[in-house]
Amino acid sequence: MGTDTDGRGGKVLPRAIEEEMKKSYIDYSMSVIIGRALPDVRDGLKPVHRRVLYSMYRTGLMPNKPHKKSAWVVGDVLGKYHPHGDTAVYDTMVRMAQDFSLRYPLVDGQGNFGSVDGDPAAAMRYCVTGDTMVLTDGGVVPIGKISDKEEAAVNLKILNYQGETKKASRFFNSGKHDIIKAVTEQGYEIRGSYNHPVLCWQSNDFGMPSLKWKLLEDVTKDDYVVMNRGFSMFSKTDLSLEGYHPDSPTYKDIGLPDAMNEDIAFLLGALVSEGSFHNNQVLFNNQDMKFYDKVKRIILRQFKGTRIYERQIQGNCKELSIYHQKVVWFLKNIGLTEVKSDLKEVPFSILQSKKKTIRQFLIGLFEGDGSVLFKTDKRHGGKSIELTYNSKSEKLIRQLKVLLLNFGIVTTSPYKDKRNDCYKLIISGYDNLRLFEKEIGFFSEKKKNRISKIAELNDSRMSKTDFIPYLADYLRENYHGEFIKKNNFDRYNNLEENHQQLTGHLKQSDKNLIGWLLKRRFFFNKIKSVEKLKEKETVYSIRVESECHSFVANGFINHNTEARMAKIAEEMILDIDKETVDFVPNYDASLLEPSVMPAKLPNLLINGSTGIAVGMATNMPPHNIAEVIDGTVAVIENPGIEIKDLMRIIRAPDFPTGGILQGLSGVYEAYGTGRGSITVRAKIQVEEKDERKRIIVTELPYQVNKATLIENIAQLVRDKRIEGISDLRDESDRDGMRIVIELKKSASEDVTLNQLFKHTQMQATFGIINLALVDNQPRVLNLKQIIEDYIGHRREVVTRRTQYELRKAQERAHILEGMLIALNNIDEVIKTIRASKTADIASKELIRRFTLTEIQAKAILEMRLQKLTGMEIQGVKDEHAELVKTIEKLKGILESIQKVLAIIKEELVEIREKYADARRTEINEHPEGEIETEDLIPVEDVIV
Repeated sequence: MGTDTDGRGGKVLPRAIEEEMKKSYIDYSMSVIIGRALPDVRDGLKPVHRRVLYSMYRTGLMPNKPHKKSAWVVGDVLGKYHPHGDTAVYDTMVRMAQDFSLRYPLVDGQGNFGSVDGDPAAAMRYCVTGDTMVLTDGGVVPIGKISDKEEAAVNLKILNYQGETKKASRFFNSGKHDIIKAVTEQGYEIRGSYNHPVLCWQSNDFGMPSLKWKLLEDVTKDDYVVMNRGFSMFSKTDLSLEGYHPDSPTYKDIGLPDAMNEDIAFLLGALVSEGSFHNNQVLFNNQDMKFYDKVKRIILRQFKGTRIYERQIQGNCKELSIYHQKVVWFLKNIGLTEVKSDLKEVPFSILQSKKKTIRQFLIGLFEGDGSVLFKTDKRHGGKSIELTYNSKSEKLIRQLKVLLLNFGIVTTSPYKDKRNDCYKLIISGYDNLRLFEKEIGFFSEKKKNRISKIAELNDSRMSKTDFIPYLADYLRENYHGEFIKKNNFDRYNNLEENHQQLTGHLKQSDKNLIGWLLKRRFFFNKIKSVEKLKEKETVYSIRVESECHSFVANGFINHNTEARMAKIAEEMILDIDKETVDFVPNYDASLLEPSVMPAKLPNLLINGSTGIAVGMATNMPPHNIAEVIDGTVAVIENPGIEIKDLMRIIRAPDFPTGGILQGLSGVYEAYGTGRGSITVRAKIQVEEKDERKRIIVTELPYQVNKATLIENIAQLVRDKRIEGISDLRDESDRDGMRIVIELKKSASEDVTLNQLFKHTQMQATFGIINLALVDNQPRVLNLKQIIEDYIGHRREVVTRRTQYELRKAQERAHILEGMLIALNNIDEVIKTIRASKTADIASKELIRRFTLTEIQAKAILEMRLQKLTGMEIQGVKDEHAELVKTIEKLKGILESIQKVLAIIKEELVEIREKYADARRTEINEHPEGEIETEDLIPVEDVIV
């Protein structure tokens, strides 16, 4: 066929569509196979795994260095090596850190990296705007005020989602990002980066209420966020105020307090509500003379020697003014802002104070702009109390909501009263009003009397906004007794009142859920709006030293993960700087990246691999490192070893989750052909208690989700497909897995176990496909071929490393030889140098007179005078002699394949000594065979 032009200088090639589609499909397939889906037989890594490790190496995230935020690693990988979505990179890093996914994890993760229950990992970073208020032992602190540096060490205590005190050790300024603002139906607000995670409450696939972390960009109006109100944290000390004393010599000698105290807190509360600035004076006025007199007494008591100006003003009010500038500036310095009413805020000195001090601030604040109203419904006779705070400042209202939540008090969503242009914040509901009366209260007798009428309210009235979503439906779906059907258990007061009777109807896991909820008393608040803001903002985060990395801010619960290279992963990357592997251009040819790792560690066999390509898949199981190294050494020592003999050393896969392998026939097939199927059972033990037996599951087959397994068993029991089980609960903890299956007295443990193995993933099949890239081509490999390809790779690495070290040694020896010539002729050398006008002339003269090279001459000219001492001269001679030996040794290695193999063997033995551990997966070489129908039927005596 001919060609045409496209009118722009290019050519149009006519081609049959079938041919073009076939070529495009093959090109795409190979791109996926080589670039994403399949591991390289040499290092056992896919490109994204390799890029994660190389990024950590290049940025110094080694095992002996502190962890860094996962997002930092992901961003480096994306920007330099992997032009795909951040989710793919992060998910890869998460799996590399999971000790239930990899037999020998290559990433050392800190934080929540998922669980065997199928819980997702935490998001890679949390970043919130600077005004987000974090609960710390130093006070309720805006996160942006923790430090003024981009990154800094800190020492703060914070609250995690369980209400436990944890340490925050580092602060991060993450720069400007696009922002999402999420607001709940009760007006609680958080602003953060799109991938900032918050804790939500959901109904899982089995209808059970559960926690779930969601990114702000994924949060919707259907979501309930989990708000902390059951645990509080305030500063343990009041803020020292000495550093805020004005020091101008022109100020009158007036006494100022050295530390925040309850008087100053009350005064600040009163001034934020009823105070103002005018002509460099602080003004305060009020109709209530008792309130006015208390403010006046505090001023005179706390600021010794000051005077105030008083006058009567309209509206039957009395007004005082503080005009001494030392006092005025002191109040400004501790956070009383000279702004209009709509910009007022809680002084920072209050936020950093003790609980009882903040209480006095709130008393002063609510005495000024707070009100309490006792109402009786004319139609129904119902009584209610409405407690309100009014302010024109939206910021003050937001801060007040967070402060009150730290006292356990939930407030309504503020609304703007158009009559006075004020935001109204309301506290309502029996529990919230009771808490306000107990924890805070009022100053005036009139307001005290009104709120005391809470005793007349109906304490059993159910709140419309404070309830536990999904709980009632879950209980009624799973329990069918009259007691549960007739009562509503989605309110905390009902749960507490009926707790003992309710738990008598529940299985242990649901008892634990109810107890957990009552202890923490989360406030579950539905999302009202999610808005993507137009302007970018600077966002911040902190490192929390805990497994979950969670912390409480603005009442929301937030968290992240951090990572660094695991110790064993160093063996994968060792010697990469010695020209041991080829480097290739990255995606935009701006950098180079390794095409393969040096891989001192036989990673493909010890960690296995999974992946789905176009038209093919790999599923390689992990193995025990000691067995793999012993098998590799055996192949080095005896290249002709048969696969059946190799199988006596590498006995079978060794899964990170343990379990019991049922027979070896599938293993033999997979090791011999590259394909096979193996069966793994859960590890169980049988206990007897109160004349009843219980099956205890301590290990599960690889990749089995524990939570899903438990739900499946429960469903089988409900469907009566398994009839011997009376109770089922999960007692797993940090010490290990423990699933308890209680049997009925009449049940046969053998029959029940057979039913469980038959119908659930307590017995699972793992299909082995040893598919990997060999010279960039996908090949199914038997066990020996995998080992041989690995050894071949190590031969090349050791050879190239030796060549590199030989070249470096020869280069150094060459320089030392020149230095020895100079030292042996030192007088003439010095004379030659001194007679030369320039360094260039001196160099040429040295080369001519002593038969040196340019490199040697340059080294001589740069040589320090201390080299002329006797000790230094001997040192040069000794170093040269050692290098001559080293060069001979390295040449000897390069001339002998056997020496190269001996080094490979020696290094493998070193790894075995450092990392070898016992098998986790037991081997049952003689299983009972397939479970037949008869095995599922209990043996019973019958009359015929």
